[in-house]
Amino acid sequence: MKRVKMVLAYDGTNYCGWQLQTNGITVEEVLNKTLSRLLEEPVAVIGASRTDSGVHAECNVAVFDTESRMPADKICFALNERLPEDIRVLSSEEVASDWHPRKQNSVKTYEYRILNRKVNLPTRRLYCHFCYFPLNVEKMRQAASFLTGEHDFRSFCTARGQAEDTVRTIYRIDVAEERDMIAIQVSGSGFLYNMVRIIAGTLIKVGMGVYPPEHVKEILRARNRQAAGPTAPAKGLTLMKLEYKTELEKKIIGKNEDWEYCLIQTEIPAKQKAYLFINRCRPEDFDRLLARVTHQAVRNGACQVYVCDREEEKKLVPGKAYGYYTFRHGHDMLEMSKKVLPAEEEEEEKEPWEEVKPWQVSDLCALYNEIFYNVPNSASVTEDEIRQWMANSSWHMFFIMSQGQRAGFLMLVEKGKTVDIDSLGIRKGFRGRGLAKKVLRRVEMTASKKGIQTLALGVSSINRDAVYLYEQLGFSVKSVTSRWYVTEGKPREGEK
Repeated sequence: MKRVKMVLAYDGTNYCGWQLQTNGITVEEVLNKTLSRLLEEPVAVIGASRTDSGVHAECNVAVFDTESRMPADKICFALNERLPEDIRVLSSEEVASDWHPRKQNSVKTYEYRILNRKVNLPTRRLYCHFCYFPLNVEKMRQAASFLTGEHDFRSFCTARGQAEDTVRTIYRIDVAEERDMIAIQVSGSGFLYNMVRIIAGTLIKVGMGVYPPEHVKEILRARNRQAAGPTAPAKGLTLMKLEYKTELEKKIIGKNEDWEYCLIQTEIPAKQKAYLFINRCRPEDFDRLLARVTHQAVRNGACQVYVCDREEEKKLVPGKAYGYYTFRHGHDMLEMSKKVLPAEEEEEEKEPWEEVKPWQVSDLCALYNEIFYNVPNSASVTEDEIRQWMANSSWHMFFIMSQGQRAGFLMLVEKGKTVDIDSLGIRKGFRGRGLAKKVLRRVEMTASKKGIQTLALGVSSINRDAVYLYEQLGFSVKSVTSRWYVTEGKPREGEK
């Protein structure tokens, strides 16, 4: 058994959309029947975008499983000989058996075409919407700019097809004009039922002068389908491009008037961990935001998702179900500090440290990630991040040496009369020798000589060995800087 991926183009005029229907012929039905005859076995395709009746595509994607020995890259040629002229397979190739066209991170681009002239042209009647009223393209562009980013697009979704979660991200929306043809091109992570057509219908109203451009913001805030413009006819819409992302985004930021969050995914490939900071969120949106972004991290490979609600009025409730997930308290991040004591005579025997040189950044990065791999709430760092820190004169970085070997590292940040011990890590083979204690004493002695008054650091409450060490050296807890909750495991089968 092998899985074959196809890239497809079709004229949707004569079809009741992509998905199988009881009231008419569809693109999916034609592909299933033609492939089954060609390969002499039952075939059922799975499409990436289930386009509506009358909508066209220049680049849709579908997969199917087959036991046929026909080479995957040859199937497109054999299939095209049997398909009607309004459907074509542009390419075919074998993919992994678990590759699914709707479960990959992708960018979809749709284009809606408007023929804007006094009299319609018969040769274009099937592929664009005709509008005889002169449209103000500049105002349409202004209105479109309010739709970019992550928003709740409930106002731009047909009610009968409304999804449970109506939040989507539009990366780009352009309104271009060439003679009498206006093209609205929209790129996003995904779209709701009729979303692009309702956007087009709304922008047409703006172009006609029915709505001012700024009214689009009010339509978004209304979260009501009745607030937006009409659903533009299907024939003007074409799926132009479907691009699958080959690399996981390290950081996803969602920000608008209603919420702001940051999902950090750098540790998903190695540790299957993701970290979500919720900086602010309307109370009525919080549950859906938490469920949605957690699910996104899990789909991207996270087995543990840590969440920090940074708002003063905390909204996360341990044990409550948020979609498929429940959270428990994981740990707290503690701020510890101590007053710097006057410097004493230097000890004769001390473990030296060496300042990290610019050409040693890769060594420090590898050492940092090795030591902190399993430390709670420690994020992996990149070489670029370390270079940025090193370029800041207030940062100081050292290799901790023992018997001529790099036993660990130390990162300090000067903040006026305070030195922040940003990171201190000892390699596994060098632990239990009192090395960290000696290093911290030397930090205090050096700080005292420079007139520093306070040492500060952050540590996880469940890193008990580190907390005990700091307490022995006179550090005390000043505050809880953040509280973290965690959910574990993947959603049940069939809920992805």
